[in-house]
Amino acid sequence: MSNLLKKETVAKNLQSYILIGALILISIVFSILTDGIFLMPRNISMLARQTTVVGIIAIAMMFVIIAGHIDLSIGSVLGCCGTIAGALMVWKGWGTIPTIILVVVIGVLIGTWNGYWVAYRNIPAFIATLAGMLIFNGAKLGIGKSMSIAPMNPDFVYLGQGYLSTGISIAVTVVVVLGMIYSMFRSRKSKEKYGIAQPSLKTDLVKTLVMIACLVGVVYVFIKYQGIPVPVIILAVFALVFNFVANKTTYGRNVYMIGGNTEAANLAGIKTKQITLRIYMIAGGLAACAGILLTARLDAATAAAGDGMELDAIASCILGGTSMSGGSGKIAGVIIGALIMAALDNGMSLINLENYWQFIVKGLVLLLAVWVDMIFKKK
Repeated sequence: MSNLLKKETVAKNLQSYILIGALILISIVFSILTDGIFLMPRNISMLARQTTVVGIIAIAMMFVIIAGHIDLSIGSVLGCCGTIAGALMVWKGWGTIPTIILVVVIGVLIGTWNGYWVAYRNIPAFIATLAGMLIFNGAKLGIGKSMSIAPMNPDFVYLGQGYLSTGISIAVTVVVVLGMIYSMFRSRKSKEKYGIAQPSLKTDLVKTLVMIACLVGVVYVFIKYQGIPVPVIILAVFALVFNFVANKTTYGRNVYMIGGNTEAANLAGIKTKQITLRIYMIAGGLAACAGILLTARLDAATAAAGDGMELDAIASCILGGTSMSGGSGKIAGVIIGALIMAALDNGMSLINLENYWQFIVKGLVLLLAVWVDMIFKKK
């Protein structure tokens, strides 16, 4: 059993290294092709903001896929909720906070609709959410009258375009660094208490110092432009919260168990239908939040918002190591996967690659990611 666990750990680490290596390679290639523009502080900041929207819906998609399902409607829900936010703010004169609250509630209700058909009416998730994709895409076009709605309130736009000042950026970084060090020692103490095997203190320190160095480097680049983008902070908060949910709560463990073996989960007394419903409710709420951020970043609700983003979310999950057969997936991997997808979009746009080539490249990357996932599963 210990040998099996060691093999799984080695495979996961290797997969993580490949993912990071791929991101580095993409950065080097696009930096060369764009004469260094790709790695300039301004573009890095823009890339980070682009990642946030896909990153949030990818987190939602991760839970859906881990449970053994799929959500093809998440892009349409994002666009629909963003359009509702624009209509409320521009046409109805609503303030920022009431708009956000109502839009998130609508997103959760939409997720409840999807989850009801999947969990309680046994409609295959592919079909139920494909229907949802058509329904909510139509609702988006109907509500927005197939036009762009602008401009938004300045405080609303700040959520998508704002930056933390240099002083606040440094303060946030210090707090995060201290948190990372504390988390490492707490994890070691917990493992020691329960007799769980763990790497040496030196190994953990090196890993933590490497992560801290990467964090400080990224923040330095952000500060060289205008500071840490507000959407990046929002994504980080979502990532931390749902990483805790996935790894430290009974609900999170149940989601993994359902995806690993639904029949065994039922026999263990897990209420699979309720959990599935909640997964889709969370997905709807997160799609609404992503729609709000996208609308704030663009300072407009557009008719094309969310189109194809469900595919970016799925690709981010697969690239990040989430298995399409369910039962496994990590938030950190999904965020890196979202960063890779955003980097591909950003880099191909910078070199003025034709739009059809962008679809072809992203399709090939998705195919390659699934193939790699199958290789690691066999191992």
